[in-house]
Amino acid sequence: MRSKVHVKICGITSTADMDATIRYGTHYAGLMFFDKSPRFTSLNLAKKLSLHAGNKIKKVAVTVNLNNQTLDEIVKKVPLDFIQLHGKEPPERVLEIKTRYKLPVIKAIGISEKADLKSISLFNDVADQLLIDAKSPSSSILPGGNGLNFDWKLLKDFKFQCPWLLAGGLNSGNAAEAIALTGATQLDLSSGVEKAPGVKDEEKISMFMSSI
Repeated sequence: MRSKVHVKICGITSTADMDATIRYGTHYAGLMFFDKSPRFTSLNLAKKLSLHAGNKIKKVAVTVNLNNQTLDEIVKKVPLDFIQLHGKEPPERVLEIKTRYKLPVIKAIGISEKADLKSISLFNDVADQLLIDAKSPSSSILPGGNGLNFDWKLLKDFKFQCPWLLAGGLNSGNAAEAIALTGATQLDLSSGVEKAPGVKDEEKISMFMSSI
């Protein structure tokens, strides 16, 4: 049975993990196309996972500053429901991708302080959804999936103009608090339900979904 809170589990790398993600009622599965990530999936693997999932879950291509040639290959080969942009794509690029591929776009925005909230308004009219994540430390090569959270109180009483997901260091022990502080109705996580980078833990997925 699906939770009223939509959950996106990112970095699916095996059919077993895809099955577990579906089994516990999550809404989205993220396929990682950032080659520096331990959760990276090749085109062939991503196609296999997407076809395996069928229409049981929304498939999201997680990308970082990709050019049209690479995106063309991904969209042509892998059945998708969303494209997620987790790099430094400006609003014009978000709109270009949305128009070119006729797929809804999720734009990730990193937050570490109140001033960062100003950037949200730049994407309200071009993105279909926003993903509010902890800003990556300068030492990290990963734009997300670092298992870090930010001060969720920054989002208290913030009025979003479009659907959004909360990400950053979520796990079964803090998800309820995150929802209470931010009013989030969608959550995104990866490392919080893993036993190793890129390897999901079915028990942790079950515990997480039970916690919300």
